[in-house]
Amino acid sequence: MKTLQHLLPGAQTNAVLDGTPTPLSSLDRAFASFLNQQIASDDARHLWLAALTSHQWTRGHACLDLAHLQSQPEQLLGWTTEHVQHLPQALHQAASTLPWAVGDNSPLILHTSAAHPQGLLYLRRAWTAEQQIRHSIQQRLAHPPEKAPDLQAQLDALFPDAKANDMQRKACEVAATQRMALITGGPGTGKTTTVVRLLALLVSQAQATQQTLRIHLAAPTGKAAARLSESIQKALTRMPQAVQQSIPTQAQTLHRLLHGIHDKQHLASDVVVIDEASMIDLEMMARLMQAVDDNARLILLGDKDQLASVEAGAVMSQLCTGSLLAQQTVTLTHSHRFDAQSGIGQWAQTVNADDNTQAVQALWRDAPEGFLSASHNVTRWSATQANDARFAQGVRQAWQTWLSQLQPHLGGKACGDDQALALLESLSEFCVLCALRDGSLGVTQLNAQIEHALGLGGSPWYVGRPVMVTRNNYALDLMNGDIGICLPAHDGVLRVAFATAEAKVRWINPSRLDHVDTVFAMTVHKSQGSEFRHVLLVLPQQDAPVLTRELIYTGITRAKERLTLWSPRPDVLLKACNQRVLRSGGLG
Repeated sequence: MKTLQHLLPGAQTNAVLDGTPTPLSSLDRAFASFLNQQIASDDARHLWLAALTSHQWTRGHACLDLAHLQSQPEQLLGWTTEHVQHLPQALHQAASTLPWAVGDNSPLILHTSAAHPQGLLYLRRAWTAEQQIRHSIQQRLAHPPEKAPDLQAQLDALFPDAKANDMQRKACEVAATQRMALITGGPGTGKTTTVVRLLALLVSQAQATQQTLRIHLAAPTGKAAARLSESIQKALTRMPQAVQQSIPTQAQTLHRLLHGIHDKQHLASDVVVIDEASMIDLEMMARLMQAVDDNARLILLGDKDQLASVEAGAVMSQLCTGSLLAQQTVTLTHSHRFDAQSGIGQWAQTVNADDNTQAVQALWRDAPEGFLSASHNVTRWSATQANDARFAQGVRQAWQTWLSQLQPHLGGKACGDDQALALLESLSEFCVLCALRDGSLGVTQLNAQIEHALGLGGSPWYVGRPVMVTRNNYALDLMNGDIGICLPAHDGVLRVAFATAEAKVRWINPSRLDHVDTVFAMTVHKSQGSEFRHVLLVLPQQDAPVLTRELIYTGITRAKERLTLWSPRPDVLLKACNQRVLRSGGLG
């Protein structure tokens, strides 16, 4: 390794990091160099620590865990053993003398505690967000639990079958007495049902004292918000009419909820319910908690075993498994969607288990080969290429209803609102989920193959092209994750149809859509918050850092009725099922 001994204080120091072949990005190196130009250091390890802290932030970690850097650097950094060999010796010990982690405005923060005696090294922005979350939680915990004299009787009425719904009842009781509650569980465990009963309880209590309860419902993406709205509407049909009228049925995106809310401003709300909270990153969670008044009730729903947020942080997982909110966290375990004989349920449960290699091998071996099976709801697919004729036949069969509805419009026949809504609904019957964006079995290539298999494409905008919005557009009222279909509108001109929260259609000129992707296939990350009747989960032929247990579990649990698991190499699948996402942070 090169040293700094030949460099003058403040001189260009990129040579220290550029001289070694590691996955550090140019941004990581530039960040370390910038810090050294501000306050020069004669210890090369300081440059490495600064660059690694930046590196970890871009990989989704809130901080650089110095204990893990010493004991398991390959797993922590996602590097090969060869790359790790370029790290200096006793690197973690140099953190205590970092010149850029001293003072109230230092760009780096070194935090030590009983839980982390060797320390966690943060970028200041990450440290600030984490401390805002911690402070907000502590403010909520400072409120004593609320007591209602008839709470148990109300819970008895809401949960008459206590044995089957004991954890749902527990979750409702916790959320009714605390200013903050976490309700976690896999698909079909009743998170939304529980929260609707909770809202019915809170509304009834408010009505008894002539009060009006202000309730906000939100989720990180447009698709997740639409699903929450649908679930709320369905669950409300079993509630008394007086209660139904006081509970909102339309959820909005988290970005929309917080849009225009600035520092020290609060939402005009008494209860805030956020679904798919595992998708919320560190800084967005800090914004949310600041925006919800400490006197209001904040309820986070999600699946702690799903993929963490795309941006830095694993807030939901760390809060659910840590001690900070242990008394306010309830885990729902009984699935009402997947019974003990369900193949999808078995796969989800097995993938999440430790030491699962033999069990996963058995499930793979027992699954029938092919795209669909009449007797099993999980099949395996071992083809190595997407140009296989069986693949084209499979996707045509899976989207058969959608294709038949689309057929009259391929020649330019105008599409009405009801027809557009039906096409959007039938499109979601099936989806191809990929682990990777690039490569022969990645999103880009498979979208092209599917267009060819379905006889579509040929121009940038064509009848039937499904697109996903990839960036919030407040001017068009479109959020990241919203899905539309290009169709001939009432006047025969091609426009993109998006469903609104009120089950109506908004027609957008394609020229106004700058940030959209074709979405016959999407990454598993993009699918979070969505569900499909049939999912084709595609794994590549080679290992990749993103292939983890959380990714496999998330992909599997997007399927409601059928799952086709496409893995040309079962050993890649097995390795992924034993690779955990362990994001560093101080909230656990």
